[in-house]
Amino acid sequence: KFNTINTLHNKLGRKTEVLAKYSELFGMIEKESFTSELINEQKMAILQEDTSTQKTIKKLSGILSAFDYRLNLIVGIFLNIFFLWDILQSIRLEKWKVSHGEEMELAFETLFVFDELNSLAGFAFSHPKSVFPNFARDNFVLEAEDAKHPFISEKNNIGNEISFKGWGKFQIITGANMAGKSTYLRTVGINMVLAMTGAPVLAKRFVLKPVDIFTGIKTTDSLQDGESYFFAELKRLKELIITLEKGAKLFIILDEILRGTNSADKHKGSEGLVKQLIRLDASGMIATHDLALGQLEKIFPDRVINKRFEVEIKDNELVFDYKLKDGISQNLNATFLMKKMGITV
Repeated sequence: KFNTINTLHNKLGRKTEVLAKYSELFGMIEKESFTSELINEQKMAILQEDTSTQKTIKKLSGILSAFDYRLNLIVGIFLNIFFLWDILQSIRLEKWKVSHGEEMELAFETLFVFDELNSLAGFAFSHPKSVFPNFARDNFVLEAEDAKHPFISEKNNIGNEISFKGWGKFQIITGANMAGKSTYLRTVGINMVLAMTGAPVLAKRFVLKPVDIFTGIKTTDSLQDGESYFFAELKRLKELIITLEKGAKLFIILDEILRGTNSADKHKGSEGLVKQLIRLDASGMIATHDLALGQLEKIFPDRVINKRFEVEIKDNELVFDYKLKDGISQNLNATFLMKKMGITV
């Protein structure tokens, strides 16, 4: 019995400060007046017929505070000798659990909803120029005007267009180092996720048919599992193919795939992957330094579209405009950057 009580107290002891914070949160919600019907429905879930959730938590906090008396050796011995204190508090805890356990689960689920809504509202407040998306009902569509990345400061944030209609469509995005390819992929992905969670998006216009997203932007290796970067990436791509073969509809975002192999092997593998993804009726975008991959547009003129980010060299300095353009990238900057760093090329 003593070990059982010790185990119980170890799990629940010293939790009064945490409960006090939750109690305050519930109290704020209970006292607040809302105009939204949805939010008022959520609020009612934490208002009980006989008492409020805040008072119920305060009752639990009082029991745990009394339970913590046992932490004082002298007081604990005295209370247990004369009042069987540990047993008494254990019984009080069990009664509280029976009376309020289920309603507390619902209350905390509701609190999580409020936390989510508050986060979305905070994002909207922090980005006053954001807009709420429009959702398509029929075939897949993803269109945006002046889409921007929400984590880039406004003065440096360059907007771009996004355009996809139907399945089996891929954009091959080429460009020099630092030209904006990866940022563009992240811009597309994060705005899609924001839209589908009910948040506004950073664009002048945004239309989307809700869809599952598969990304391959930051694959990591695992020394613990003896897994190289290349093998880890292949495993992810295998998961992708298996999912598509089961009939799933996915929007795919891939950044510089098959980095861990030589150029010829990389091109052959990348080309084969894009062809397979098209056959499986997936849509998406792939950023790559492999300019030859852009030749797929000639093979699949209705399926593959080449897009590019360019860089110019003016007065011995690189100039980026970060604007998405049609076609295959024409300018490279790796050797220029190496020379700037004092590396002989």
